[in-house]
Amino acid sequence: MSGIKNRVQLIGRLGAKAEINQFDSGKVKANIRLATNEKYRNAKGEKVEETIWHNVVAWDKVASTLEKYTDKGSEIGIVGKLSSRSYEDKEGNKKYITEVIADEVLLLGDKPNS
Repeated sequence: MSGIKNRVQLIGRLGAKAEINQFDSGKVKANIRLATNEKYRNAKGEKVEETIWHNVVAWDKVASTLEKYTDKGSEIGIVGKLSSRSYEDKEGNKKYITEVIADEVLLLGDKPNS
């Protein structure tokens, strides 16, 4: 079992254009929301389609690729790892976030209009 690693692979569509932040250090960060769909039959035998939203963070070259080649609705594949963090909101409540840190992006489907 020592070969098991923290790896995530997702294929989905962007909920909005990538949110890009450029830092004084030259690093580039992209935040995206990626929608994936699950189809299954519930206990009553009815077809159910559920959309799951994933928070994805990408850095530098991957972030630049997302900025340049994707838009809302773009279909992409992501390879990365899960990361969890916490912070305190303005009211002092502890909040937890799980996100995918993207190592690679695969552009699928048509190119967005530019």
